[in-house]
Amino acid sequence: MEKRYWRKRNGMELVQVAILVAIAVAIGLIFKTQITDFVNDTFSGLDNFN
Repeated sequence: MEKRYWRKRNGMELVQVAILVAIAVAIGLIFKTQITDFVNDTFSGLDNFN
């Protein structure tokens, strides 16, 4: 019985990770332009720092 419990628990953890990855990808797609602008501004600021 314990082996089945651990198998089910591992399966649930995999589902949770898959859901979190899907949410992260969706947020990345939604805010793609803002993220790109932020990264470009950050790196251009670093280039001007020298």
